[in-house]
Amino acid sequence: MDTKIVVLAFVALEIVALWFAWRAISSARTSQGAVGWVVFLITAPYLGVPMYLFLGHHKFKHYLIARRDSEEIIEGVKTFKEANAPTSAPVFPVQAFEKISELPAARGNNMTLLVDGKDTFDAIFTAIDAAETYVLVQFYILRDDGLGCSLQDRLIAAAARGVTVRLMFDAVGSAKLSHAYQERLREAGVQVVDPKSVRGPKNRFQINLRNHRKTVVIDGKVGFTGGFNVGDEYLGLDPEFGDWRDTHALLEGPIVSQLQLIFAEDWHWATNEVLIDDLDWEAPHAPEDMTAMIVPTGPGDEMETGALFFFSAISAAKHRVWIASPYFVPDTDVLTALKHAALRGVDVRILVPEVIDHKIPWLAAFAYFDEIRAAGVQVWRYKPGFMHQKVVLVDDDFAAIGTTNLDNRSFRLNFEAMAAFFDARPAAATAAMLEKDFDRAWMLDRTLAEQPRHIRIGAPIARLFAPVL
Repeated sequence: MDTKIVVLAFVALEIVALWFAWRAISSARTSQGAVGWVVFLITAPYLGVPMYLFLGHHKFKHYLIARRDSEEIIEGVKTFKEANAPTSAPVFPVQAFEKISELPAARGNNMTLLVDGKDTFDAIFTAIDAAETYVLVQFYILRDDGLGCSLQDRLIAAAARGVTVRLMFDAVGSAKLSHAYQERLREAGVQVVDPKSVRGPKNRFQINLRNHRKTVVIDGKVGFTGGFNVGDEYLGLDPEFGDWRDTHALLEGPIVSQLQLIFAEDWHWATNEVLIDDLDWEAPHAPEDMTAMIVPTGPGDEMETGALFFFSAISAAKHRVWIASPYFVPDTDVLTALKHAALRGVDVRILVPEVIDHKIPWLAAFAYFDEIRAAGVQVWRYKPGFMHQKVVLVDDDFAAIGTTNLDNRSFRLNFEAMAAFFDARPAAATAAMLEKDFDRAWMLDRTLAEQPRHIRIGAPIARLFAPVL
């Protein structure tokens, strides 16, 4: 090859690397992430430039939050807060969560835990079959398999009854979803957002900034959110993952209106269509009268809301913090909060899977375990199959179920949502559920130096990717 061409190509690559390095400096969500990208891009542009195409672009500029841009919605949230204010202040502090979410904690709610796939999708399908006016559905992963076809049949049947059905899914998470699956829904009258027309990541060269939310809302009265996507593996039918362990929540009360608002914001971003006047915002109060709220987080927020959610929950703990997450790649602040809670004498437990689905974050977690265990944090590894639930339990009066993992991707790169309950009853139910999980797990008692060679070597290398995992 001509030497001049090689030199010109190298110079062009260096110019691109410098441009990407500037983008990283000006837009990365953390200084660690910016430094990592700059060093990688400048020292190894032939690797750094392709990697940045996949993993860069950390801030999501111009994401339009309906609450911030609409006087009608701002006034509606104010009215909602006044109408649904708790009759007495919750034991667990709510102020930080209200500021993070820009939504108020509300009374009149109920939450039913849905453990594992059969119970979850039985409940979702029953609710869809009973829908009278509309169904809103959003998943990160939607597959054209047995479970996906069951959902498809229910949505088509609902549309045939005259119910308005809207469906969204993430373009990257659902990249393998067939065109025929989507067309069958559209031909039946289901409004399906074309992910190729949505602003934001559309292909695997833009794998950051995903919409990781899982939402189902029926008639504005019943809602679902949690860890489940739509695929046969979530029913435990994939032998590679074994007995899939996950948790969803059935929601009733004003919290459903908040979950619906987050769906409406995502729909507006994807389609530029405003749904506010088409939806019912008067979710009836549940007799259980629990105080609760949705805490949505994402890269479009001005603050680091995903990390702040965990930091706020952990720092408020007095005697217990139990967190279940498939991934453990925390940032410095959350890592410090966990260690500080344990040093204060709080019972801090992290439940993670023994089974691997993504090798790099699984390995990276081992690079943190020695540090937190030295402070008194217990690390438990779930054995029977892959554990995918996202659950936070603090003391005896705070429980949160949703989509947010304990990792940097959920903290800063994904759009997420947690259903947070400030009440002893859901906390007790969540504690009982997690105790059963601990019975099927083993507590880590080995340091990184005592692990097999591939973990000893792989963990510190994988940790280098922590800012983008």
